[in-house]
Amino acid sequence: MAKANKVLFITQEITPYVAESEMSLVGRHLPQAIQEKGKEIRTFMPKWGNINERRNQLHEVIRLSGMNLIIDDTDHPLIIKVASIQSARMQVYFIDNDDYFQNRLQITDENGVEYEDNDDRTIFYARGVLETVKKLRWCPDIVHCHGWLTALAPLYIKKAYRDEPSFRNSKVVFSLYGDEFGQPFHDDFSSKLLIKGVSKKDVDSLTSPIDYTTLCKLAVDYSDGVIQQSERVNEEVLDYARSIGKPVLEYRPSDDFSDACNDFYDKVWETAEAQKG
Repeated sequence: MAKANKVLFITQEITPYVAESEMSLVGRHLPQAIQEKGKEIRTFMPKWGNINERRNQLHEVIRLSGMNLIIDDTDHPLIIKVASIQSARMQVYFIDNDDYFQNRLQITDENGVEYEDNDDRTIFYARGVLETVKKLRWCPDIVHCHGWLTALAPLYIKKAYRDEPSFRNSKVVFSLYGDEFGQPFHDDFSSKLLIKGVSKKDVDSLTSPIDYTTLCKLAVDYSDGVIQQSERVNEEVLDYARSIGKPVLEYRPSDDFSDACNDFYDKVWETAEAQKG
């Protein structure tokens, strides 16, 4: 059976664009390692306001920019930028928008307070990545989502984009980190998710309060595999993944993680393809 040869990485953080953390180090080194194993990759992250565009040589990709995404009846322009990590021979695409990312920090402001519209930012980021991949006319076999900001990508891939050539055959892997947020999302969050292909029934698990656990369980529901990325993660979400029969890659130390992850991609691909047949 054919293996997974194209991997799309959707993540919250990549060093050197943001400070080193467990997630940003994985975001930097895992795509490179997977590429060096012979797979074709694409990598996305948000263009957080604390990223120095000049120092990191970001530039806008005009042919990919210019689309508007409607969230809560408001148009939000989608801006795509790109930069290269020369030592890794790796390009990084950045999702940008004046309202959600420009002149703003990552998940919290300079006082450590979580942004009120982190729920809308989550919607914009997931949809922005998928629309950009469509424009690239690229068809990933595996979509690997890192962090809760990417938790809506599995839902959209399996529902709103299920008939799109870019995602028709994609399998989704969701990595769990110890990156929980504290402020529950607004009560109207579920209704904001309802675009063509996504019905109320598809998100009926998002009961109030829509907290980290609830959001990540939704990601698990629409993923084909789950990775315990951090040594300590939300056990309720991890147990949920096991209870509904999702393939789970248990926590691995960094020295053998890329090999384990590469094998897991192929396992998830083969298992999902076998179930289709």
